[in-house]
Amino acid sequence: MTAQPQLQQEQAPQEQAPPPQPQCAAARLLHAALADVPIPCQFTFAQGETLRLGPAGEPAFSVVFHSDEVLSKRLDEYAIGRAYVDGQIEIEGDVHAFIDLRQYAKGNVSPGFLLRAYLQLLWSNRVRLNRAAIAHHYNFGDDFYLAFVDRQYHLYSHCLFHDDDETLEQAAEHKFATMAQALHLQAGDRLLDIGAGWGAVTRYAGPRGIHCTALTIAEDSHRLHQEFIAEQGLTNCQILLEDFLAHDPPEPYDAIVIFGVIEHIPHYRDFAAQVWKCLKPGGRIYLDASATLEKYKVSNFVRRYIYPGTHTYLCLPDLLQEFLMHGFKVEEVVDETHEYALTLRHWASRFEANRQTVVERWGEAVFRAFRLYLWGGAHAMHNHQLQAYHVVAQRTENPGIRPSFFKRLLYFIRSLK
Repeated sequence: MTAQPQLQQEQAPQEQAPPPQPQCAAARLLHAALADVPIPCQFTFAQGETLRLGPAGEPAFSVVFHSDEVLSKRLDEYAIGRAYVDGQIEIEGDVHAFIDLRQYAKGNVSPGFLLRAYLQLLWSNRVRLNRAAIAHHYNFGDDFYLAFVDRQYHLYSHCLFHDDDETLEQAAEHKFATMAQALHLQAGDRLLDIGAGWGAVTRYAGPRGIHCTALTIAEDSHRLHQEFIAEQGLTNCQILLEDFLAHDPPEPYDAIVIFGVIEHIPHYRDFAAQVWKCLKPGGRIYLDASATLEKYKVSNFVRRYIYPGTHTYLCLPDLLQEFLMHGFKVEEVVDETHEYALTLRHWASRFEANRQTVVERWGEAVFRAFRLYLWGGAHAMHNHQLQAYHVVAQRTENPGIRPSFFKRLLYFIRSLK
């Protein structure tokens, strides 16, 4: 008798239970807003509830809310940043990935911040306005910024990477080689450094026999320069506690450099006229800056915690127009957004590595504000929400057309057609 084969019954697949629905209002808000977030992340709320979002895997970052009040109305970028600075939330892990959530947030630039900036521009003395803005950002002392900038030149502007894996110090060296070549610098030339910072230009130019005059309106910067010049015996260098717009040199300079300072000088018309006055015919200016497509468009967080007042990213078309109208020939415009993103990543990583020292000396709130600022800047550059450029312009013999107020008004009316 032949044995009958036993038929195996197919087992019906077991249905997986749907994930539990968020319970608290804050969790429901984030669940709805971040349903399609492409990275694994975790949120823990004040009531103890934990929400996992994104694909499976180890969370790239985790956020702990000590208070759900920040999410009581909507997902607001400025409110979350303020809550982090105030210690109402904690962010652990990849901060760059966390900041990628800004695309889901609302409310970045408010009319109130812009209105105050415009009123200051209209009614305040420009030299006094510059001094007030600089004083707020640079009042932490030298050691604060030296905790994250490059160790060789102390350059507080973006470096130039020939390769993404280079060190910050190598990239800073490339930056100065590029600057020197663009300005045709050689020993004996007279160079003006606008916004001296922590001596980067002096440290490069002084030992090479270039006569460097550095300007600063920050007391700490002035003191640090004086000490460095004396220690190194750089008789060819000097530091002046003076605003560039008020600078009156005994004779024009061969070249001018301004690293990351045009953001504090929003009056490009005055700036271009002063550069023309301070440069000899044929002299060149090398300028670099972080930039944005719309002038004065600075996030509420940066206006509140980092650069209050009239700070604005470079608006490249406006600057180029003023250079051309004031007798300059624009020789070079180079996009360096990627380089600035890399620089900010280096700064942010070094800043985090010095967290204990920063918190002990300047407080937890300052650390948190600058942590978000540096990582946020790297993210904005990476996604081209911000840009970075360097510009080289040469002064001609002709002072340019320098249109009057009424002619500029006519230009504006024509542009509306």
